[in-house]
Amino acid sequence: MPQQDLDPTSSPSAAIGVQLRRFRKARGLTQIGLGQRINYSDSLISMIENGDRPAPLNLVRRCDKELDTCGALELLYWTAKSSTLIGGFVAFIEHERKSTAFKIYELNVIPGLLQTRAYASAIVDAEARRGEIPQDKVSERVNVRMARQAVLYQDPAPSIRIVMEESCLRPVGGPFVMAEQLRRLQSVAALPHVTLQIAPSSLGENLPSLLPFTLLTTPTGTWMAYLETIQRGYVEREDQGNIRSLGRTYDWLQVQALSCADSLALIRARLKEFHAMFPIAAAKPNSWLKSSYSSGGGNCIEVAPGLPGILPVRDSKDPEGPHLAFGSDAWQSFITGVKSGDFGTI
Repeated sequence: MPQQDLDPTSSPSAAIGVQLRRFRKARGLTQIGLGQRINYSDSLISMIENGDRPAPLNLVRRCDKELDTCGALELLYWTAKSSTLIGGFVAFIEHERKSTAFKIYELNVIPGLLQTRAYASAIVDAEARRGEIPQDKVSERVNVRMARQAVLYQDPAPSIRIVMEESCLRPVGGPFVMAEQLRRLQSVAALPHVTLQIAPSSLGENLPSLLPFTLLTTPTGTWMAYLETIQRGYVEREDQGNIRSLGRTYDWLQVQALSCADSLALIRARLKEFHAMFPIAAAKPNSWLKSSYSSGGGNCIEVAPGLPGILPVRDSKDPEGPHLAFGSDAWQSFITGVKSGDFGTI
């Protein structure tokens, strides 16, 4: 099929098609070569690149993995699919993916780049209950948030500095959801390119009465800022005057906040509080289902869905014995890995 010149702004399918073609060519692959690697026909890849067919999500994920895009195509997929993102946010996402450095200030909620799926779902479900977004758009908004997190693992990785007010550690989604979220903060804080600090509530009136904001450094070395009101988001450029003021505010916050070590100590202390509040034994479920990923040789595992933020797993041959409790993100990652063959043939 002959190659067509596409306007990436003409439709969501065109945007994905143009970006797929760019990534494929950057890797020196033909449509036939890419198709062989991801187990899809070259004719389908051609139709997607020409904007004649929407890209299936599974194909998008396989292309991201094969072309080493760090999730850029899936982010574009969910961004294009979602109709609930506030004005200005789509433009910010495009800059976010390309940025070389971040300075993030957040209050009340964990920054989106660090949220677990269960935590993000609790936040977005609450928005739907308040009538801010349609209920049938909840999963789309959560998927956009999860896809954005690929920026944490880009190579080369951007420098990411985060200051969160202590209010961000308030309970969200129940103890299991919050415990999983705090463990997520610990793991991200261990990344060499991430700096995570907590601004304690003891700062009181000295905390700036600002909305959350993000400062980005573009590949050309200029700074941009993203801020939100209730109605929409705004991307401001370095020549618009507000960037320096936000930069000074962030620098002040970073100096006043707890050190990285003390911030982690506070997170660990909160994690112990949630564990103590609801010991895992208290969540022992009554209904168990045999997993479809059990082998046929009698070595079966059973799972107990329905508990917020966790999935208990036990050996079916020892139902009264101990069981493991996986975080919802960890279990979903395992299932995704099984489906994609990461663990070999089962």
